Amino acid sequence: MIKVVLADDQSLVRAGFRALLDSEPDIEVVGEAGDGAHAVRLAGQLRPDVVLMDIRMPGMDGLAATKQIASDPDLSGVRIIVLTTFELDEYVAEALRVGAAGFLVKNTDPEELIRGVRVVAAGEGLLSPSVTRRVIEQFARTATPAEPRRLADLTDREREVVSLVGAGLSNDEIAARLVVSPATAKTHVSRAMVKLGARDRAQLVVFAYEAGLVRPGWSSR
Repeated sequence: MIKVVLADDQSLVRAGFRALLDSEPDIEVVGEAGDGAHAVRLAGQLRPDVVLMDIRMPGMDGLAATKQIASDPDLSGVRIIVLTTFELDEYVAEALRVGAAGFLVKNTDPEELIRGVRVVAAGEGLLSPSVTRRVIEQFARTATPAEPRRLADLTDREREVVSLVGAGLSNDEIAARLVVSPATAKTHVSRAMVKLGARDRAQLVVFAYEAGLVRPGWSSR
């Protein structure tokens, strides 16, 4: 059972998400928060698999809450999906930098939200197609160069794999591109994550752009 905490200052939004998610046999909403501070407390108390985190909330906002949860070693198993109302939200890129596993717009299709919860609970990153390009462009404008030492820690194959992750390819697609097994592709991704200290694939995407391994407009297809 995937345990979910909802963090949004609008009770109607939370009620809609709860009804949708609780209708799934493998998902259970275990708590609700109306602000970031409450979300942090619930994350510590309930240890959910996923937190659906609105960015704009009173008091402690979703960005600060995401950073606090993601930086707590005791909450390493808690994954955060940032929810945004606007397709271009200046805080989404920063949320990914501080540890969010991905993001979705609030008006996404119900099926996409359910799939996103399952994907993130399984340890994958989630980058909503409707906002990925804009966020990537923001990374390109604001990214600081990655530490050369961290980039040097990667093998040539690992650099290639990180660039493909940054371009949005799944493990199966990376395997097909490199003509290796999916298990081998997954091993390369996992090793790169360990070397770079990345919590998940979303942070590998951040690193790929900060390191210049992928650039806006570059196609992996």
